[in-house]
Amino acid sequence: MPQTETSARALRRVGWLVGLVPLAGLWAGVAFWAAPGIATRVTGEGEGIAAATAAGNGEPWLRITARGRDLVALGEAPDEASRAIALARLNALESPRRIVPEIGLVETAAPFQWAATWTGHTGVTLEGSRPVEIGRRALEVEVTGAIGAGTPLRDAARAAKGAPPDFAAAAAFLAARLPSLAPGGKAVLTDTVLSLSGEALDLAAYDALRSALARPPEGFSLGRIDVLPPRITEYRFALARTGAGVTLSGFVPSEAVRQAALALARLTTEGGRVEDRLQAARGLPSGVDPLVLIDFMGKFAALIQAGEVAYEGGAVSVRGDAIDPQAIPDAQALMREARPAGIGAGTVSLVAKPLSPYRVSLRRTAEAVTVSGHLPDEETRRRVLAALRQKIFREPVIDRTRIAEGAPAGLAPALEAGVGLLSTLATGEATVIDRTLNLSGESLYPEAAARAPEKVAAVLPPGWTGEVAVDAKEPEARRDGDSCRQGVAAATATADLRFPVGSTALTPAFYPALDALAALAKTCPDLKVAVSGPADPPGAKPPPSDDPKPPEKKTAAKAKAEKGKAEKEKPAEPVAEAKPPEDETSGLARQRALALVEYLLQAGMRPGQIAAGPDKGAGPATVALAP
Repeated sequence: MPQTETSARALRRVGWLVGLVPLAGLWAGVAFWAAPGIATRVTGEGEGIAAATAAGNGEPWLRITARGRDLVALGEAPDEASRAIALARLNALESPRRIVPEIGLVETAAPFQWAATWTGHTGVTLEGSRPVEIGRRALEVEVTGAIGAGTPLRDAARAAKGAPPDFAAAAAFLAARLPSLAPGGKAVLTDTVLSLSGEALDLAAYDALRSALARPPEGFSLGRIDVLPPRITEYRFALARTGAGVTLSGFVPSEAVRQAALALARLTTEGGRVEDRLQAARGLPSGVDPLVLIDFMGKFAALIQAGEVAYEGGAVSVRGDAIDPQAIPDAQALMREARPAGIGAGTVSLVAKPLSPYRVSLRRTAEAVTVSGHLPDEETRRRVLAALRQKIFREPVIDRTRIAEGAPAGLAPALEAGVGLLSTLATGEATVIDRTLNLSGESLYPEAAARAPEKVAAVLPPGWTGEVAVDAKEPEARRDGDSCRQGVAAATATADLRFPVGSTALTPAFYPALDALAALAKTCPDLKVAVSGPADPPGAKPPPSDDPKPPEKKTAAKAKAEKGKAEKEKPAEPVAEAKPPEDETSGLARQRALALVEYLLQAGMRPGQIAAGPDKGAGPATVALAP
């Protein structure tokens, strides 16, 4: 075949193929142009049927949407018959190619749960259940109105029974919180419980969320609230001390850490004013434990009387006035040797100023007696602690004093007088400021409270002044005589009132019974009891001391003399152990009774209510009703 004929045939084939391209484009264009019209025609035919399914809420339960020439039926029918009727009517239409049935039935949801997820610029996605009594569009209006008009909404929630009353108000309340969260935030309503999770957009949004969630709609409660504070780049936490108290500022990663910081501040200022300026935020390095950081900073705060301890830039620094000269090397050693992992060493910029005023505090609570402030020397400290242990029986004594010069003349006797005054109070504080003793608190009796000012003036050293603010404790309701007598028996029924051999010291086993007796006496003013101390069993010996004295060192001559003496002595026949004289045994029992009387007086019994009874033989101490 000639080459020219072959080429002509090839050109004809290519020509046909080239011609098909514009035909395909023409077909696609016609289809693209015609598709919206087909979808509109198909949807229009179904809308009339959907409108006929309007329920009591005014909105049809049937929804239709087109997929090309297919008609998709959506919604929740009130019953099976209604669903069958709607599908039959749709199947009778001519335009749709087919009907895609996606109609469910209205059921009771238990629990009834509705959720809204914030997607940011794309709006909100709803899922779960919505009340069948509320139309879909009506609920969508409530939700978008709470978030902001025009908010895009993708509603996949299904109508169901079992919704709580005021569901729409609770859903709107939750929806209004979503814009304060980063995309991905989620609000969930489960029956009457509101939950929220996500990350706050910024500090203002986090504070707004906390304020709003503190006031949920009436009839609803808060469930799981897992909202993370925002993340910041410049994380800072500071504790500032002034004469008036402590101020906290900066950031904390959680509410639990905030409470730990407040507890530290209250401990540091010993009950003084604490100002909370903290904000919740993340940004603390992952290698730093916030509670360890707070504890470390608290140790510096205890060494300054005015100034600031701050964590910023990854390091802790302290500046201000030290509580005494020794506090400066203490702070330097703390920074150098006790700094936790992950925390950098900042600056220690402290100056020592003369103590002005010179302060010492004796504070008594139900848990302990705490001594804080400064003392001039170890001898004064020993005298104060010894006085406390002689007067205070129930509470442990905690010593937080430091040594510093500048104490006023007469400080030791003034503090000893303060100990005696404090022992007469149920709770209170004796504070020395230079040469002034301030006594405040609550007395067990009105008479004691009234006499407190003259007692303070009588016991203070020359040149000292006293200020008193003591109130009487409110009396408790009085009990009848039978109840009081039964109370004594109940208080001592199971008590183990046994003294250690040879000792007059009360053991911890005494305290519950004796404290119960003292409390009973306050409500039984006519109650009178006698306590009797026991003697030791015959032949009983005290246990050996836990800290024996070292053996006496003997010279060679003394050791030789003792050896010779022992060899000359003949073994003696064993004899019965000598009994202690009767007056000695009786004296121990009497001392024990007086120790019990002293404790009960300190615990609040009046002198006329308690007395020492007759001495007893070996056994426990006894408490008897006195005539």
